[in-house]
Amino acid sequence: MESQSNKNFLATLKKQGIVFAMILVYVVFAVISKQFRTPDNFVLIFRQVATIAVMGAGMTFVIIGGNFDLSVGSLLSLCSVICIDLHDKIGPIPAILVTLVVGMASGVVTGYLCGYLRLNSMIVTLGMMNVLQALAMMYTNGQFVQMADSNAWFTKIGKGSIGPVPISTIIMALFIIIMGIVLTKTVYGHHVMSVGGNDEACRYSGINDKLVILKSFVLSGLATAVGAIMLCSRGAAAQATIGETYEFDVISGVILGGASLSGGSGSVYKTFVGVMILGILKNGFVIVGLPYYLQWVAQCVVILIAVYMDIMTKRKKGV
Repeated sequence: MESQSNKNFLATLKKQGIVFAMILVYVVFAVISKQFRTPDNFVLIFRQVATIAVMGAGMTFVIIGGNFDLSVGSLLSLCSVICIDLHDKIGPIPAILVTLVVGMASGVVTGYLCGYLRLNSMIVTLGMMNVLQALAMMYTNGQFVQMADSNAWFTKIGKGSIGPVPISTIIMALFIIIMGIVLTKTVYGHHVMSVGGNDEACRYSGINDKLVILKSFVLSGLATAVGAIMLCSRGAAAQATIGETYEFDVISGVILGGASLSGGSGSVYKTFVGVMILGILKNGFVIVGLPYYLQWVAQCVVILIAVYMDIMTKRKKGV
């Protein structure tokens, strides 16, 4: 009986190890610092990870489908400056809609190049990263963009709360739940998994893998646009470099959440847990006074461990 209980515990630990890891990291910092375990800091962590978590939900589809999107940071910058600039010119609702369209349009271009033209996604998105960053610089002429009224209702998206819960956290939760349902409960979600696992077999079975890939990049673009709205509304301002390094945090969260680097497996919900681990680490490092450059080193180590575990798992399975 005891042996069976141990087996059940090990099986649970194997399936939900990332959740236990998040709890462990939080407990460690909570023990080290009283400031870390305050309710206000707990809420702050959720505010800080909201944009990355939303972007990570979209990136999960891309990576599960066997691709990468290195352009999300630059797209975040472009969407942010467009949203802030248009807010005073055409109003908040039209500005939000234009921002969403820009995000999805970028996904269409990238998805077409990777899906229909069969170009390598890392090369394509590396090029798109530079193009989108250049567009952001051209749009702003390198200038800081800000809203005339920093207390407009639009700013409540990023810094407002309903009771003790930040509005950005609510948006994040809803977005992750919807994307999780799309991945696990819809035909398209199963197609993404199949294309990432074996795209050639999918073509023979009648699945339009080109369209599946294109849609995954469109979802990533949409998620980035939503993240941009949350990010720029928090400060009521933006600049052309606001999204720098975000692509690294987003991809890191997806990989840490267990998505396979070669495609075919992953989870939106575990991506959120991966992003939370990174958010807790960054927040905890700041509170304990770890130098900024060492925070990057620590994050790199965490990602390398996650990648190593992914490779070892595949070797054991004979993949």
